[in-house]
Amino acid sequence: MPAQNIATSLHQLPEPAAGGLVRAIEEKPSGPTASDRLFHAVMARFTGGISPGSLALAFADWAVHLSHSPGKQQMLQEKALRKSIRFMLYVMRQLSGHQCGPCINPLVQDERFLAPQWQQWPFCFIYQSFLLQQQWWHNATTGIGGMSAHHEEVVSFAARQWLDMCSPVNFVLTNPEVLEATLCEGGRNLLRGCEYLIEDWERAIGGHPPVGTEKFRPGKEVAITPGRVVYRNRLMELIQYAPQTAHVFEKPVLIVPAWIMKYYVLDLSPHNSLVNYLVGRGHTVYMISWCNPEAEDRDLGMDAYVQTGLLEALEQVRRRSLGQQVQTVGYCLGGTLLAITAAWLAQQHHKDIASMTLLAAQTDFTEAGELRLFIDESQLDYLDDLMWNQGYLDNRQMAGAFQLLRSHDLIWSRMVSHYLLGRRETLNDLMAWNADATRMPYRMHSEYLRRLFLNNDLFAGRYSINGRPLALSDIRVPAFLVATETDHVAPWRSVYKLNLSYSADLTFLLTSGGHNAGITSEPGHLRRFYRMTQFPQNENYIDPERWYQQTEPEPGSWWPRWAEWLEREQNSIPSQPIAPNEIPGLPDAPGSYVLQS
Repeated sequence: MPAQNIATSLHQLPEPAAGGLVRAIEEKPSGPTASDRLFHAVMARFTGGISPGSLALAFADWAVHLSHSPGKQQMLQEKALRKSIRFMLYVMRQLSGHQCGPCINPLVQDERFLAPQWQQWPFCFIYQSFLLQQQWWHNATTGIGGMSAHHEEVVSFAARQWLDMCSPVNFVLTNPEVLEATLCEGGRNLLRGCEYLIEDWERAIGGHPPVGTEKFRPGKEVAITPGRVVYRNRLMELIQYAPQTAHVFEKPVLIVPAWIMKYYVLDLSPHNSLVNYLVGRGHTVYMISWCNPEAEDRDLGMDAYVQTGLLEALEQVRRRSLGQQVQTVGYCLGGTLLAITAAWLAQQHHKDIASMTLLAAQTDFTEAGELRLFIDESQLDYLDDLMWNQGYLDNRQMAGAFQLLRSHDLIWSRMVSHYLLGRRETLNDLMAWNADATRMPYRMHSEYLRRLFLNNDLFAGRYSINGRPLALSDIRVPAFLVATETDHVAPWRSVYKLNLSYSADLTFLLTSGGHNAGITSEPGHLRRFYRMTQFPQNENYIDPERWYQQTEPEPGSWWPRWAEWLEREQNSIPSQPIAPNEIPGLPDAPGSYVLQS
């Protein structure tokens, strides 16, 4: 179907909301409501966007149901007594010189106490006591009859945060590694740590990126694959990358990144750039680079990202490719947007998309991992008031929630390394990109959290565009899903659930690594592996646990297997230089939007 059909259909969509001032006047609450919202917005700046009401409800639910569970209370008392006796026996054996193993081992993912210094007296007693308390608190906050599952998760999570903060690793006198470094260096490690703390504090309050990010500048050291911005509107720049081969595949590739971060996670350094890899294999690659919204963009909603973002980009790609179907790729939130747009195009009977690849992207949000801890009515109301006041959600406010999910890795271990051991970690390109976050418009983020995360409207068939609900089952193009094993943003079982509602051939690939590192998993990357299965359209459903058990891992990067899938049944054509722009003055890649702070 010609590209003009997309342009025609664009007029059928509702226009993105008008200027922020008009909407602000229409929605401006009166009386105490405005005061309440302003109070919540001010308080949210001190709580990191976390709703005290949401926490209070969760702990009240826990306290009430625990107080009415005498059997659970008795079990906790018995556990406390048994743990105390076990610990005392362990101490007595250690003091008497007997060789004995620990009375409790840390969890597999907990690497805080692996150093040999922790096995020496008295530090072995300190960390063993801490682990026993950690285990007891887990029992105390879970398995309580009548308590809602969400509140149980919140209370258990809050208890873990408190315990991570109080861990003996975080204090000089109870951390043998810090004590040893302090004695060996005569306290110079603490002086360096103090200097690092002051420097980091000054950068944080000044809104400057962390130390080391200056070595990874977009367009200089990262995001350097040659290309040019070929289209720009208020929401996005469209980058076309220059061909590197004499012949290219006939169907272009359009990549839709998430706008919660900047696009160049898929175009980092040349050796681990997915874009550079695809272009080197003969693909014509386009990339959306989203703008970094300001307060005046508060009323940009999900409809704007569909219409002004993805559909306009798709129209431009088809026009520049002489009407060829497009192989679409969406990463994280960009993948969710791609699924919404693909469902809408299918409903309109458009054939503009040849295939759909979703990288660590969810369409069902019922198993969205620990991020759901921050999603309930109380929390979203509090967050709405913060964004209502600012016009957007600040990148630092978003980063705080993500860091809490892995606090002992992303917060406390770094604080110990930087400020107690006096060791600056060397940033790599992925870590520098992770610090280069963007803002989220008020209306869009509120719609995303309520309609997708909280209500799961998309998967349930309630998400609508122009008043017409969309169904993922309407999409009938081949799909390739990539999930990562240790993803705490888009858990792989959540990504896998598209199997339940898809109406075409689907390939599912599970790779090692996390949400970002698992995707930037170039060939030659050590210790990488993946599992992959093709599910034909009419094949019976296999649940994720059974699929995992019966699918053997394969060593190496998943990139070549995906590239082979993209290249199936394709013809090659002579490559051409990037066509002249219709809009004069557009810059070379990486463009100007990626440089916005």
